[in-house]
Amino acid sequence: MTRLRKLCLALPEAYEEETWGEATFRVRGKIFVIGGDHDGGTTVSLKAAPGEQAALLAEAGPYFFPRYVGSKGWVGVDLRSRGLDWGELGELVTESYRLVAPKRLAALVG
Repeated sequence: MTRLRKLCLALPEAYEEETWGEATFRVRGKIFVIGGDHDGGTTVSLKAAPGEQAALLAEAGPYFFPRYVGSKGWVGVDLRSRGLDWGELGELVTESYRLVAPKRLAALVG
């Protein structure tokens, strides 16, 4: 979770807040990443760009359909998966941030 925390908090005005007993990462009150311990493994859920959720779920591996937020276009990632690519996860975290951040802040992220 330390590595995920660094990815999230490096984004403009991002902060961590515990909600529902889990770490949530937010920008201006809006959640862009939910970290937690589900189903016996450390997981994270993040908002996916339109069409991206289906593509990631088709890959399987570390990706899964998360409870509660999956129907809203979010995707889950098992952080303990051997197939996890941290570079790709960083890109997904950044994209999730861009999707929920105000346009001015989203534009600051390359």
